[in-house]
Amino acid sequence: MALASRVWRFLPLGRGAVPGTRFPKRTWGSREQCCPGRFRGPEVTGNAGTLKRGLLFSALSYLGCETYQVISQAAVVHATAKVEEILEQADYLYESGETEKLYQLLTQYKESEDAEVLWRLARASRDIAQLSGTSEEEKKLYVYEALEYAKRALEKNESSFAAHKWYAICISDVGDYEGIKVKIANAYIIKEHFEKAIELNPKDATSVHLMGVWCYTFAEMPWYQRRIAKMLFATPPSSTYEEALGYFHRAEQVDPNFYSKNLLLLGKTYLKLKNKKLAAFWLMKAKDYPAHTEEDKQGLVNIAQADLELLGSSDSPISIS
Repeated sequence: MALASRVWRFLPLGRGAVPGTRFPKRTWGSREQCCPGRFRGPEVTGNAGTLKRGLLFSALSYLGCETYQVISQAAVVHATAKVEEILEQADYLYESGETEKLYQLLTQYKESEDAEVLWRLARASRDIAQLSGTSEEEKKLYVYEALEYAKRALEKNESSFAAHKWYAICISDVGDYEGIKVKIANAYIIKEHFEKAIELNPKDATSVHLMGVWCYTFAEMPWYQRRIAKMLFATPPSSTYEEALGYFHRAEQVDPNFYSKNLLLLGKTYLKLKNKKLAAFWLMKAKDYPAHTEEDKQGLVNIAQADLELLGSSDSPISIS
């Protein structure tokens, strides 16, 4: 799953402008506003020398504006090309599973103003936190760092589905350090941003899957957490396994076999709904899924195998890891 642009500012050419030349108030970038097409009569009346100087000043002013336009346009093109190059490198490293290299690349641009760079940096920070070699102390730092990048990405572009998605993911991660009250309160925000991500890009299977995870989580919420939620909120978040199942299937329709955990959760959800036949079908697919990610390597296949072994002997609910 292939889950800045820097603004190049150029100062007005004040030092190169001819003394005495008056520019009208305008916004830089509009040729019509920047470069007057003619001089008015009173400004060029007088002897021949004054007229020649006036024409020379006019030509220099026009050339100065033209030069400014060319430089500005070239700067924008260069900045855009540079951002595209960064994103291309980042996506290649992400697809290759080069988590550390990706993080090192993108942190060079952590002051970027481009949402596309920032949400990728949030994702990279989170992926570093998930590595088995990351200590618990480091993991916490990376999790909060990821949230800051995701927040900035969303501030820069509220129309970016990926910014909404990664903001929701990062808020969810931070909830593990904030306590049950904050975690439940954040659930509403998380759902809102996942729904917005799906609205902006219904073809993103990951956003659809994550909405399913949200539903599954609250469908299987332990009784004591439900009790706390009811004490804290008049209408605590809730969902059903049927809702979760709908999102997981929808994600598969968008992008079949895109994610091992979606296959696993389809199996687990069918287990919750007491449908052993379909549970076995999806769990087998999860068990046979090639281990591409760190998450795969850390046990999803084993979880699927364990659930399969329990299918024939018990109907008891099996918690998700």
